[in-house]
Amino acid sequence: MQKFTENVWRVITIMLVVVSLSTTAVYAQTTTVSGTVTEGGTKETLVGVNIVVKGKVVGTITDLNGKFTLRVNQAPPMTLIFSMVGFSSKEVEITEENVSGLNVTLDEASILGQEIVVSASRVEESVLQSPVTVEKMDIISIREAPQASFYDGLINLKGVEMSTQSLTFKSFNTRGFNANGNVRTVQMIDGMDNQAPGLNFSVGNIVGISELDLESLELLPGAASALYGPNAINGILLMNSKNPFQYQGFSAQIKTGIMDEGSRIPNPTTGFYDFAARYATAFSDRVALKVNVNYLRADDWQANDFRDQSLLNGSSIEGGTRTNNPGYNGVNVYGDESATDMQSVGRSLVNAGLLPAAALGLIPQNVLVSRTGYNERDLADYGTKSLKLNAALHWRITDKTEAILQGSQGFGTTVYTGADRYSIANFSMGQYKAELRGSNWFLRAYTTQERSGDAFAVGIAANGINETWKASEQWYGEYVGAFVQAKLQGAQDAQAHGVARGVADTGRLVPGTPEFQQALAATTGRPIPGQFLTPPRQIGSKFVDKTNLYHFEGSYTFKDIKWADFVVGANYRIFQLNSEKTLFAVDDDGNEFNIREYGGYAQGSKRLINDNLKLTASVRYDKNENFAGQWSPRVSAVYTAGQHNFRASYQTGFRIPTTQDQFIDLITPQARLIGGLPFFRDRYNFGSNPVYSLATVQNFGAGVQTWAANPQNQAAVMAEVLALFPPGTPPNDPAVMALFSQVLPVRAAQNNQDKRVEFQQTEFKPEIVRSYEIGYKSLLANNKLLIDGYYYYNRFENFIGGQVLIQDRNPNPQNPASSLGLNLLSANTRNVFSMPVNRPETIKSYGWALGLDYQLPKGYTIGGNVSFNKLDNIDELDGFQPSFNTPEYRTVLNFANRQLTRNFGFGVSWRWQDEFVWQSSFVGPAVSTAGLSVMPAFSIFDAQVSYKVRSIKSIIKVGGNNLFNSGYRQAWGNPTVGTMYFVSITFDQFMN
Repeated sequence: MQKFTENVWRVITIMLVVVSLSTTAVYAQTTTVSGTVTEGGTKETLVGVNIVVKGKVVGTITDLNGKFTLRVNQAPPMTLIFSMVGFSSKEVEITEENVSGLNVTLDEASILGQEIVVSASRVEESVLQSPVTVEKMDIISIREAPQASFYDGLINLKGVEMSTQSLTFKSFNTRGFNANGNVRTVQMIDGMDNQAPGLNFSVGNIVGISELDLESLELLPGAASALYGPNAINGILLMNSKNPFQYQGFSAQIKTGIMDEGSRIPNPTTGFYDFAARYATAFSDRVALKVNVNYLRADDWQANDFRDQSLLNGSSIEGGTRTNNPGYNGVNVYGDESATDMQSVGRSLVNAGLLPAAALGLIPQNVLVSRTGYNERDLADYGTKSLKLNAALHWRITDKTEAILQGSQGFGTTVYTGADRYSIANFSMGQYKAELRGSNWFLRAYTTQERSGDAFAVGIAANGINETWKASEQWYGEYVGAFVQAKLQGAQDAQAHGVARGVADTGRLVPGTPEFQQALAATTGRPIPGQFLTPPRQIGSKFVDKTNLYHFEGSYTFKDIKWADFVVGANYRIFQLNSEKTLFAVDDDGNEFNIREYGGYAQGSKRLINDNLKLTASVRYDKNENFAGQWSPRVSAVYTAGQHNFRASYQTGFRIPTTQDQFIDLITPQARLIGGLPFFRDRYNFGSNPVYSLATVQNFGAGVQTWAANPQNQAAVMAEVLALFPPGTPPNDPAVMALFSQVLPVRAAQNNQDKRVEFQQTEFKPEIVRSYEIGYKSLLANNKLLIDGYYYYNRFENFIGGQVLIQDRNPNPQNPASSLGLNLLSANTRNVFSMPVNRPETIKSYGWALGLDYQLPKGYTIGGNVSFNKLDNIDELDGFQPSFNTPEYRTVLNFANRQLTRNFGFGVSWRWQDEFVWQSSFVGPAVSTAGLSVMPAFSIFDAQVSYKVRSIKSIIKVGGNNLFNSGYRQAWGNPTVGTMYFVSITFDQFMN
């Protein structure tokens, strides 16, 4: 792989040299154009106006006096395009007569419906006539959002949901199936997929882009695979940084404030600090450079949901506590997931001669007892940090060709939620790109390098601390023994449980002590696989991932075809898995796998009926070496009638199983996590040693238990056993009872064999969505009212979900416990696997959204949006939980005036969302099965005021998020988010 990478970069270097040498041709003429740009209303000069030659990459900006000079290797005539955020663009024809002393005026633009977008079709087009829904934030809306960061401001966009896992790690989603670490959405920065390659999802903006360097972002809700390839099945977010030719000078931002949430310990109120700086300069008309730095530090929000997931009395998670429930399993308490049945421990103690047989009568039936756990704040690193570094060199090799070398490196400490809560300490990720581009084509190569640092799984760490101090076998034995002794002394059950826990927990490691910290360091210093099955358990909780992604891509837009517009493109990528043999499987030679993918697309569009109807069709083909190829077609139509734009589209999207879905091979305390590829079915002998779904085993176990508890069946088995002994032998004879306890489960299993159904293995395939959408967008009331609405309907096929499988650990046809399936019912005699599989059902969802924005007199704007999403056929899924994880209704209302006076502006935002059920691997099984993992409805009020201090070229912004401090959670197990008050000072040399 190293040689392959070196060869790729050699090819890129040769390409740059070849293009450079091609510029040695003698140009017919070099033309110098100069002039001044002013504002149409005030006649003041405009600083930082972008000026480019139409159809070329060459250009410049106006200086601090509003003047510009541009040299072009072309004789007049030519067309210059003048543009600036907040102003209407203007095209000016340059002739021999006006090459110098040019005076250009730009008029302030309406802020409604004027955006130009490129994401929907990979070509520039009006947002009003986009063939699919597009949401956009430009420099002004980013700067004036009433949230503390632009990433937080995504929540104001129509149909967007957010899952806050920590201050810096947030996952966006659209149209249902939300998740922490969302693998169904794609996030791109300057054309680079921002996913962590070993996780296959973007880690929020912790190693993303600095707000100072962000020019715009575009969000496409729903499927976007037709142009952007795998995994853009629920949406794609494209962020574009500022070109150093167009945005020059020095800028800096200092942002600070306080975070307040009443349940945080030890300090509910803490400060946060965020600093960013950017410098860009053009050394000439040909070469420009920019550098960025952004550093944030804060004490994070805390996950402090201590409700009981074990469902005390089987019906509610509200009432259970460690005091009244011996099997307590707190949501954000870890280590208490380890639980066992008291009767089974009692029988082991009796068989070992440590308790008399009569003691079993004192132990309650079907009562689980769990180990005492630790709160998340005792384990996770809440000292959130984020450092983002970026540099880019732009070289305009010719007037039509630009080369870009860009590098970004991010470092961070945060917390995120997966199957466990993960403390991501000292995580880092780098992205490095080489790109050649013209006005209608580009070639791009980049790599993403992920390093997990000191990350660890919080839940596993808690188990590791408990096991380091005292093995579970000993702890449970002490607990049950002390419980029996308390009962013999006349204690009630509740009192006996209290005594038992006190005895078993004697000497328990206390958070904050040197002994506790030593045990925590020991488990977080060992990789996750560790040893779980036999004591002493050296449990490792460290998450190791050093996976790399290499990506190569090109695109070309045909300009010479007159009757239609065509775009073609292709890409090739490699995932180089590297977990140091801890997370991913290895091949027969002991090496972790590489995964190769390639794809290509073509799109054509044609305008008909006097240019009022635009038809667009595209098709894409993608192939992953482990799966069959996927076709992703899209067809769309946009009809414009005056101010009214009607659109309709059909497209197919798909999601290739993640790197972990393909190759994970990891032992955890609950199960061995394995990939869904046939490789694993062979490795773990699924063919010769069948596996059974957890639901089947539970059904079989319930049948065995019910049959064995039936008095008539017990009497029949006792009669069968007594027939083997001399007449008159009493039923309570120890030998009779011993044989009876062996025969009864065998007979119960024999009478329930119809419930023991093998799990049928099927081909593991990519997930597919077929999406239908209609929409309407118009600018009415003298361009003051913007209306945007859509309706969509999705059909998901081969939906990927987790499947727990049970296998006999020691298959033996001669052993009745094995041949009849009884080994499947005991943790000591079975293997537990968790693997991704395709669901046979078609999962259907639908929804709609409507946005209204109105421009009031004197610069005031008012607007809002409402969105609706619903899973259509949940009753047809036979109990399967697809983790739709989306409120049916979300509403956002905005009121603002960006220029109430010449220097003063404000913005306020209110949003509300309905309650919904959250389903994920983090939710306790009992809670998930009962559908009790409800995320309550909440509403949030944000506000900001800003003031321009023109004398020092700065903007002061003061604001607050969640101003009424109603703590809320956006996903199960995630932290409680409180109030943020912030103040920022932004200096910009050009006041862009």
